[in-house]
Amino acid sequence: DFGRSSELAFVVEPSDDIAVQEQPLILYCQVEGIQPITITWRKNGVMIVDSENAFMLANGSLYVSRFQRVRGDGSSDEGEYDCMAQNHYGLLVSRKAKIQAATMSDFHIHPQNAVVEEGGVARFQCQIHGLPEPVILWHKNSMPVNTDNERYTLLPKGVLQITGLRAEDSGIFHCVATNIANVKFSREARLTVSGSHSTVYKDPMILVGPENLTLTVHQTAVLECIATGNPRPIVSWSRLDGRPIGVEGIQVLGTGNLMISDLTVQHSGIYVCAANKPGTRVRRTAQGSLVVQAPAEFVQHPQSISRPVGTTAIFTCVAQGEPPPQITWLRNGQILETSDHIKLKNNNSTLSIYGINQADEAIYQCLAENSAGSTQASARLTVLWADGLPSPPQGVRAETVSATTIQVSWEKPLQNTKEIIGYVLHIRKAADPVEMEYQEAVSKSTFQQLVTDLEPSTSYSFYIKAYTSRGASKASEVTVVSTLGEVPAMPSLFIKVINSTTVQATWEPSIKLGQHEGFKLYYRKVHLSQYTGPVLLASNVTAYNITHLDASVVYEVKLLAYNQHGDGNSTVRFVSLRETVERTVLNPPCDCMKDEQNNKTSTTGIIIGIHIGVTCIIFCILFLMFGYRGRLLMCKNVQEQLSTPQIPRSQRSATGLVLNGATRRDRDDRDLNGKQLDMNELERLFPASPSQEQQEKGITSAHSLSASHDETQISTLPLDEFNIIEEQPDPFPKNPHGSSPAALAPDHGPANEG
Repeated sequence: DFGRSSELAFVVEPSDDIAVQEQPLILYCQVEGIQPITITWRKNGVMIVDSENAFMLANGSLYVSRFQRVRGDGSSDEGEYDCMAQNHYGLLVSRKAKIQAATMSDFHIHPQNAVVEEGGVARFQCQIHGLPEPVILWHKNSMPVNTDNERYTLLPKGVLQITGLRAEDSGIFHCVATNIANVKFSREARLTVSGSHSTVYKDPMILVGPENLTLTVHQTAVLECIATGNPRPIVSWSRLDGRPIGVEGIQVLGTGNLMISDLTVQHSGIYVCAANKPGTRVRRTAQGSLVVQAPAEFVQHPQSISRPVGTTAIFTCVAQGEPPPQITWLRNGQILETSDHIKLKNNNSTLSIYGINQADEAIYQCLAENSAGSTQASARLTVLWADGLPSPPQGVRAETVSATTIQVSWEKPLQNTKEIIGYVLHIRKAADPVEMEYQEAVSKSTFQQLVTDLEPSTSYSFYIKAYTSRGASKASEVTVVSTLGEVPAMPSLFIKVINSTTVQATWEPSIKLGQHEGFKLYYRKVHLSQYTGPVLLASNVTAYNITHLDASVVYEVKLLAYNQHGDGNSTVRFVSLRETVERTVLNPPCDCMKDEQNNKTSTTGIIIGIHIGVTCIIFCILFLMFGYRGRLLMCKNVQEQLSTPQIPRSQRSATGLVLNGATRRDRDDRDLNGKQLDMNELERLFPASPSQEQQEKGITSAHSLSASHDETQISTLPLDEFNIIEEQPDPFPKNPHGSSPAALAPDHGPANEG
């Protein structure tokens, strides 16, 4: 019975149709499943009784002998039909088939006379409503228009376009509308082609742009766009959202009409027709929207399932369509009513049945419907029940232990207890839906369970099931009990001294406090036993000032939260105001306005001080740099004095000064080229306090080095000695090698030049 062939299902369902007045109509319905199967029909939800006009055929189809849109009694054969199939396992309802009468109205738009110059564009239109959609053809001079002519374009909505008009296009036009209900002719219109082709420039202009269309998938859309201008404009199409139109199923009719075949939902959008003057950016645009609807179809069908008594059954039904379909559930052909144990979620896509029993066994159907169509899918729920299962546990009791704990106890079932392998305790907040229920497993020898981690002051429901290897017993009776209330937790407390007689108690609101109605504040002098208070404060208050205190003693401040279950634990703080008094004596109150002015003055002084400090640093750096240079020059002058002790200052000629100055300039140039003496070398060459004898030895040593290998020394310091000595008319003392300083002169180019 659980195989595919056993499922009650439709092989053929009735489909939408358009019936012809006074003609027979057949609606098909074919079902498979376990016999016997009974088929019945409904129209607009009302059962159809066999009659001479409408009766059911042997294969289950419905036959209407003479379809009538309106009968003599005011009734109509138009409406929504469905067939129902029923067997031992349940009842199934087909999709709804919409039956309409074929009709055709009169033309509400007729073609109009037109006079157009040669080379221009002519457009005729006629419109008529009908079911099914009438087919419109055009006649010229009572003869069908030649559709092989590329200049003639016939659009499905009754439009005739003629481009590049010629004199032979003149004539009388009318249209013919045809469907299964009737054939009708429009009024005639005359087309006159006047003059010759004009060469006057005309801006591009769109005569008729695209209309807003709403169609169904797989239909064909024609977006009209006819433009004029001289030269003839180029017509192009685009989507307003920038997406490509594509090429598959796309065709251009005439000079610019867009036809899209086999529509899909992705074709929906706003289409823009543009008429462009060739070779320029001059253009005119028109736009129209295309809405493509898709009938509801299933992405996921519900599946038939078998579940033991007391368990949960879940059916899932996912449908798509445009617009999004509405999902409805049926149980054996009747709209499913939700309850505590039957829930619909996810926009009715998921059906959950909790704690199933024999009464829940049925065929469940998912109906998906939108404005483009409807569809249905079904699944069967089989409730498994084994003989010899235990009876429900007895005597279920629940006792409150604390604010978060409840003790649940029970007695074993009265029947079939030998195969019990354990119990399952089902727990749920009384205010929560069934799907929020959770379970705790208990061994077969245990008849009580301590349920912990519950919420204070909350009602909970409990029931028990006994389990065997073949299934579960029915649920026991449900018992409901509430946890005890809980007093609030300790609040955090902070004390701030305001002045010599006032302190401020502050605390922070916190969810950790739990449910509380407010706070109680106490305070006292520590050497007294009696508190002042309680000061009752609302639950939203977070601060309180205690005034008129004695600054010479220490105070104890106590704060607690309370609710209907009592007072919570208190938080205690101690505070002394003595230091505040002493501080006030030592530091009298300030003149705030004066302090503010001083602050401004201090700020200005700081800024000025920063500028002065930066300036001093810059001057110090410059001083150090130039001071170092001055020290080098000073050392040089000292050496001059030490090397010429026998010559008085007054005997030195101006020539020597000139030479000496030239040498200094020369040495400065060499210094700038990176050939400066090291400070250690200066100190070695010029001791701080040399004697007369040491000075002479220093001169001799310098001359010895000049005559030997140290070229650097020869080209720097001894040069001054040579210049100064050269100024004297007396011969210079011989050096140890017997050569005079004049012999070294050729080696000192700068000195000779001086």
